[in-house]
Amino acid sequence: MKNWLLILCALFGLQNAAQAANQFDHSAWDTLLQQHVVLIEGGKASQVDYQGFADDKASLNTYLKALEQVSQSEFDAWPNQDQLAFLINAYNAWTVELILTKWPNLKSIKDIGSFFSSPWSKEFIPLLGGKRSLDDIEHKLIRGSDRYNEPRIHFAVNCASIGCPALANQAFQGDNLEALLESQTRLFLADSSRNRLDGDTLELSSIFKWYREDFEKGWKGYESLAAFVYDYRDVMTLTPEAEQALANGKIDIDFLSYDWGLNVKR
Repeated sequence: MKNWLLILCALFGLQNAAQAANQFDHSAWDTLLQQHVVLIEGGKASQVDYQGFADDKASLNTYLKALEQVSQSEFDAWPNQDQLAFLINAYNAWTVELILTKWPNLKSIKDIGSFFSSPWSKEFIPLLGGKRSLDDIEHKLIRGSDRYNEPRIHFAVNCASIGCPALANQAFQGDNLEALLESQTRLFLADSSRNRLDGDTLELSSIFKWYREDFEKGWKGYESLAAFVYDYRDVMTLTPEAEQALANGKIDIDFLSYDWGLNVKR
């Protein structure tokens, strides 16, 4: 009996230590993702069971309410990795919530917007003491902050579309942020339907066109998009000539059209 008590105490201590390592408990979101996100093509893409999320709406609401309770001062006191994990999860969870406001009567997230207002500019998110939009989270709190300078967030925040990088089926946390950002980046660049070599031209997702400046602002010393992509050449199907052209920054780059169809489970 004594040995079992020691084992239980040790396990409880490990659990507490794991929770203490992260400033916010995203386990509820993690559970929802594992239940309702299906990875396909070896993790290069994902499909979302929005009906499953709708059926679990109470759990989603509880998680969103927990996000809402975090104050700006509390958030500012966290380490940067916990802040960024929080913002990525908030963006993705509120995107699912936005889709559910019209589910199942939509084929694209763009169906939610109008000629005068995009779905990303809708201010419907109670977060960090204000009413925010998805654009606010991505472009002001993440990209617009000088805290992060992290271009790989573009492979983590998910716009509920087929053209997007996969929605990870696990929550970001402070202690897994680096590993998960890196794996999401590598998986996306390995997807030849969205990033590929066509003859002598490197065809990339439009994400790299829209946010090119983020990949050229000195993260890990990269001053060009070619330099960023070159560092991930091992997961892409490139010829030796294309790799050399990338290394020299003298490769032709074109950008593929974006598929805004809903990333729904089929």
